[in-house]
Amino acid sequence: MRIGVAATPDVAIPTLNWLHTSGHELVRVISQPDRPAGRGQSLKSSAVSQWAIDTGVDLVRPRAIEDLDRAIEDLDLLVTIGYGRILPEQSLSLPTFGCINLHFSLLPQYRGAAPVQRALEAGEKQTGITVFKLNAGMDTGPIYSSRVIDIDPAFRSSELFTQLAVFGVEVVREAIELIEAGAKPHEQAGNASLAGKISKEEAKIDWNLPANVTFNKIRGFYPAPIAWTVFRDQTLKISSAKIHNQSIKLEPGEILLSNVMVLIGTGEGALEVDSVIPAGKREMSGAEWARGARFESGERCG
Repeated sequence: MRIGVAATPDVAIPTLNWLHTSGHELVRVISQPDRPAGRGQSLKSSAVSQWAIDTGVDLVRPRAIEDLDRAIEDLDLLVTIGYGRILPEQSLSLPTFGCINLHFSLLPQYRGAAPVQRALEAGEKQTGITVFKLNAGMDTGPIYSSRVIDIDPAFRSSELFTQLAVFGVEVVREAIELIEAGAKPHEQAGNASLAGKISKEEAKIDWNLPANVTFNKIRGFYPAPIAWTVFRDQTLKISSAKIHNQSIKLEPGEILLSNVMVLIGTGEGALEVDSVIPAGKREMSGAEWARGARFESGERCG
């Protein structure tokens, strides 16, 4: 099959690598235009654009819908993976077999922009991967293939994304084989839920909530937008933590340095802070942060 891939983030690269060496013809890669990034705001290519440049696969970065349509009208199939742009309904029928999407949840659960982050935030024990045919709705199309994945309780979104990206290759392969065989996708069934984009304000930690709730927020919101709190009137991002497994009495937000552990009290239990990003500084361990901060008795985050 003549296949194109519309994608932007690095989670698409395992699927791109497979398609590039498979028996299919990877005709074209479509990605977002270069964006300003970093302190200097210099233009930076997406991870997928850089992959296409490095491998020599035809790369298109359309700004207008007309340019996108021209890039996909000669394809048998378009695979989308975190492209970052909603394809208009009239574009979906341009490839011979339409367009399919690799989505990191078991649809219809966690439709939307942040399925991995929301699943971890909710404390889910399982998630999954779904490949479905795109239609006019948001992640509502009929399903070709899916796979259930157990969530490692220590995983943050960054680690879970990496795992799902690798396992997703097989789910995409299965979907393409079904399409080649003329199989019809089946409609989504079950209760639907939404996984909306996460705002910065939503990522602020409420220390009055139980430790497990805050732990799930921290692991779910890394590497973006990263759960945060306020310490000494400055933003403090908490990039990694775990639930303290011993009984200890701390007020919500109260900080305690215990041996080499930094503990912060919650509404129920305490968290061990493994790594933080203080305002204007690099990521560092909780212990390193504590040495520099020199906590005073009774200090709190809030």
